[in-house]
Amino acid sequence: MLYPSIDELLKVIDSKYSLVTISARRARQFQEDEDPLLEKYLSDKYVGKSLEEIYDGVLKIKKSSDQD
Repeated sequence: MLYPSIDELLKVIDSKYSLVTISARRARQFQEDEDPLLEKYLSDKYVGKSLEEIYDGVLKIKKSSDQD
């Protein structure tokens, strides 16, 4: 079972595409330099850890202010 669930994650970030992009980018950062943003993780894998960070509100999406 996936924790946190997709339904719960989509309450934080409203796009599956954005969710995948952000979690993959953060997982790559974990591989290069393991710099935890939370004290304790339930997951042992990098993608799971990044999803936990998103769910806890530590990792957020940055909205572009470009309005051409």
